[in-house]
Amino acid sequence: MKLPGSRNMRASRFVHQRAMIRRALFLLLALCPLLHAERPNVLFIAIDDQNDWIGYLGTHPQVKTPNIDKLAARGTAFMNAHTQAPLCNPSRSSLLTGLRPGSTGIYGLAPGIREVEQLKNHITLPQTFTQAGYATSTHGKIYHDGSIRPRDQKAEFNDWGSKGGGTKPPEKIAKLPPQLNHPAMDWGIWPPTDEETPDWKIASSAVAALEKAPSDKPFFVACGFRLPHVPCYAPQKWFDLYPDNTLVMPLVKEDDRDDLPKFADFLHWRLPEPRLKTLRATNEWRPLVRAYLSCTSFMDSQVGRVLDALEKTGRADNTIVVLWSDHGWHLGEKLITGKNTLWERSTHVPLVFAGPGVTKGAKCQRTVELLDIFPTLLALCHMPERTDLEGHSLVPQLTDASSPRPWPAITQHNQGNFAVRTEDWRYIRYADHSEELYDKKADPNEWYNLAKNSKYDAKKTELAKWIPKADKPPVPGSKERILTYEPLTGEAIWEDKVIDKTAPLPEF
Repeated sequence: MKLPGSRNMRASRFVHQRAMIRRALFLLLALCPLLHAERPNVLFIAIDDQNDWIGYLGTHPQVKTPNIDKLAARGTAFMNAHTQAPLCNPSRSSLLTGLRPGSTGIYGLAPGIREVEQLKNHITLPQTFTQAGYATSTHGKIYHDGSIRPRDQKAEFNDWGSKGGGTKPPEKIAKLPPQLNHPAMDWGIWPPTDEETPDWKIASSAVAALEKAPSDKPFFVACGFRLPHVPCYAPQKWFDLYPDNTLVMPLVKEDDRDDLPKFADFLHWRLPEPRLKTLRATNEWRPLVRAYLSCTSFMDSQVGRVLDALEKTGRADNTIVVLWSDHGWHLGEKLITGKNTLWERSTHVPLVFAGPGVTKGAKCQRTVELLDIFPTLLALCHMPERTDLEGHSLVPQLTDASSPRPWPAITQHNQGNFAVRTEDWRYIRYADHSEELYDKKADPNEWYNLAKNSKYDAKKTELAKWIPKADKPPVPGSKERILTYEPLTGEAIWEDKVIDKTAPLPEF
């Protein structure tokens, strides 16, 4: 039985409900800027080829990095952070996708992530923030140069700022043999002023982005510095910080490679970076070390410019700052220069977090990975957790630096070659199953390979369990610094050429 007027009552309720929904939507839209404002901003600072010669890490007694040290003092500094790959493209691809090199199959300087079939639609770290409504911009080198094609760039960042172009000296400064006539293999005093350098231009671009960041939404500003990557050029005043006659040189053990398996040579078989023997013969070792330190200090000064600009915006208290380097760099250790190894100088990098939710003045001794940055930023910025990421949030350590952490750091260079780094040990296993083992407490320089001592068999077995199961071959299009191994024939192939395993490590 229908009651009189029931149709009119239902219609009235419908109109009222529709009005309430409209009002709720209006209020939600009106509150959107406020909801955005509650999310912290992100200042994402990358450094290129920066090893652990940073003041707060205490690994070189002379290095001067006051701005990075100041950032570390107002946040949590990780003393034992390691890269996933000791080469620019695979390291950055890993960090920005949240996946290990063995999961992506990216090991060389090419291809870029969007050229890999399985990664074409993978949501990267920058893309996550762009899709979440952040005002995102990138300046300098965040992705490896050229790895994101122009048609794919807008999906990663809203805006792409200065790449940091620079000039070259009239002629090369370093006196290297013709075999090492690579354009990047140079170092010395150049250009005349700070303002002419790529890193100055990159910092200026990032500063401008911070100054004009919209006030009604959070920002994600990525700033990637190019130094101390070669060529190591900096103006005179930065070299003046490191007089040649007082320069502290790296510790080198002349027979350091005698207890290494032969396969260790293959990871850096032929490279543009000179061997220590060449640097000594040309009297370029000291100039290179001096240039690297000088460039590190100049780069630090540009970090300072960007941090000062953040303070001037008045938004620093609501900004997460994360500073990291893509991998380290040898300066004579193991008788080589450059990266492309699974040893400490190549894997150990600076990593600092500061801002809301981060304990100030803390130093964390736990072993962590660059892979952990992605899930950590999601947690700090109150964004949904991603189950497909292979790193682990550092929020427990950012809250209490002494919080336990069960995972070691894993570095991979080409298929089948892994380093497992705990607080006390480094274990390396190569594609041919040869091994290295170092007691980091007793042997911080990694001079004594213990792998052949049966006393440590149980330790090797324990550490080997952490080697990832995912270990894909190089993806199609892989090139530059690619090493493969054929277990059936025992052949190691460097950049498509079979290696003569009886030959010594090439001098060039």
